Amino acid sequence: MTVPSAAPPASQQPVPPSAGPLEGLADVLSQGAPTGAMSPAELTVWRTMLRAQAKISRRLQADLLADHDLALGSYDVLLHLGEAVDGRLRMNDLADRVLLSRSGLTRLVDRLQRDGLVCRESCSSDARGLFAVLTASGRTRLTEATPTYQRGVREYVLSRLDEHDLRVFGAILNRLAAG
Repeated sequence: MTVPSAAPPASQQPVPPSAGPLEGLADVLSQGAPTGAMSPAELTVWRTMLRAQAKISRRLQADLLADHDLALGSYDVLLHLGEAVDGRLRMNDLADRVLLSRSGLTRLVDRLQRDGLVCRESCSSDARGLFAVLTASGRTRLTEATPTYQRGVREYVLSRLDEHDLRVFGAILNRLAAG
């Protein structure tokens, strides 16, 4: 006599071949906030923001590389140094401003130094501290690349928003940056 076995729990049952890997994801995502799940609308907004940021960054990068042989990250470093008093910032402060890890910034500054756009100087008050300093060549390259960067920001972002949109978008970004 054969005894029927109990069915395995749902989590251990095989997925039918017709079910795709994302089948049921909408149900999981919309099951209440206590677990921290995102609703489909929230997930859409999040993904759209990431896509927009990536697309804008890629376009700015392409423009800067084509016109000035300068990557977007390099431009960002030069811009922050150009805005700083005496064109110099401590490496830790610069890393915070350009949103790079310390090691990532070190590698980027190494490249900029090889290209003669930045140099490093020791900090007199802290033997372990280093400054990144904008060179004259770096300032020239920054000055040449800034119109390209600003044109791209205007074309890819600002021109697509009216004055009301800019105020609302600015307020939203401020809330996000403050959190």
